[in-house]
Amino acid sequence: MNKTLYIHNTLTRKKEIFNPINTPFVGMYVCGPTVYGDPHLGHARPAITFDLVFRYLKFLKYKVRYVRNITDVGHLENDADSGEDKIAKKALLEQLEPMEVAQYYIDRYHTFMDMLNVHRPSIEPRASGHIIEQIELIQKIMNMGFAYVQNGSVYFDVEKYNQKFHYGKLSGRILEDLISNTRELEGQEEKKNPFDFALWKKAEPTHIMRWNSPWSIGFPGWHLECSAMSTKYLGKQFDIHGGGMDLLFPHHECEIAQSTAALGVESVKYWMHNNMITINGQKMGKSLGNFITLDEFFTGNNESLSQAYSPMTIRFFILQAHYRSTLDFSNEALQAAEKGLKRLIDGSELLKKITPSDNSSVDIKGLEEKCFDALNDDLNSPILISHLFDVVRIINSINDRKEKINAIDLAVLKKIFSDFMNDILGLENKASSSNTELVNELMEVILDLRQNAKTNKDYATSDKIRDDLMKLNITIKDTKDGANWSF
Repeated sequence: MNKTLYIHNTLTRKKEIFNPINTPFVGMYVCGPTVYGDPHLGHARPAITFDLVFRYLKFLKYKVRYVRNITDVGHLENDADSGEDKIAKKALLEQLEPMEVAQYYIDRYHTFMDMLNVHRPSIEPRASGHIIEQIELIQKIMNMGFAYVQNGSVYFDVEKYNQKFHYGKLSGRILEDLISNTRELEGQEEKKNPFDFALWKKAEPTHIMRWNSPWSIGFPGWHLECSAMSTKYLGKQFDIHGGGMDLLFPHHECEIAQSTAALGVESVKYWMHNNMITINGQKMGKSLGNFITLDEFFTGNNESLSQAYSPMTIRFFILQAHYRSTLDFSNEALQAAEKGLKRLIDGSELLKKITPSDNSSVDIKGLEEKCFDALNDDLNSPILISHLFDVVRIINSINDRKEKINAIDLAVLKKIFSDFMNDILGLENKASSSNTELVNELMEVILDLRQNAKTNKDYATSDKIRDDLMKLNITIKDTKDGANWSF
């Protein structure tokens, strides 16, 4: 097995050999959800993308500490500098405590991620539980001379930082361009420069979520939590920081500046970003009113959907595109994903029923290596899936008696499906996984009853059993040796 993994580093804009920092574990930090609304397709993509990274690194026998934060302090409407706290706003509308709102949506997020077969991270810290660490980080930044206090709020001095380091290196922005293109926004007059960002904000009297600090009673800026929590759990320097492309600027750019200013070194070795999801070519977002929640996908309860889609269909839909590619949603694309997933699941179920011959006529040499090569090339899941479809074609050919396979080669095919489809891609036959054995036994009884009816020339009963099963989306295929069924 080739273990040389290449990943695209957003910071250097090229593929690099993955060479972890010499620690007991691979440290991976991913920006998690802000919990003030139901999870939607935009939440699913980074969760599934970095679940794939997590699964594959563990498959390669790395010890991984995966940290995914939860923002429960509340984003402000204007890039965490001014405006209304979104969690507090929802709490007021629904007459709840802010933490009730946060907990409700955290539970919802976990439920839907479990349905999508996304592994829980090693650590899932909340911003509200790390206020002390955030205050300490601000103090370090101030001690290094890269922050200033105005009216009880603390701001990061981007211009001063840029004199020693490079602000904009992740996104490719140049400070001079930011100076000329940044407009003054209401409520930001106290900053030295409009592109400076808040480390701590003094709270208005009506602001619900607030804490004591050396500067004022207030709350931390949005960008600060990730720098504080990643340092706490992964150390001064760690391997991978991930998130959606929409976080690249300003959020991740500000993270680099904060951490470098406080620690004197850049914390992250590899930056990874998944691309956006579009709906019929338009960026998906709440502000545009075109986002679809995961609950709506699973129930079909949205006018944009022609049907309900299973969690595994959504997972397959996301994985069939490379994580750095734009993924465009349409009903046609999801229906195609549903059919593609069914082919894989049918193939994996059929594989369980194949009995080996004394010799093989199929050529499976190099198939497993091709699967590894796809993943090692920047986690290229669509290429891996295409190789799994090649395996399905071989399985169908063997089942149709056009080819033979011996026990050794059959074991290899089973291992390929188990390793790559189930363990790494996380694709499972969820429709029957909980009661697989019982369903199989019941179907054997039904097929025996149908065969007895055919033997007794009771074709009306035989046809009725077949037709009734069809109504349940169960297909019967008669063969020389009896009958097979698929869901």
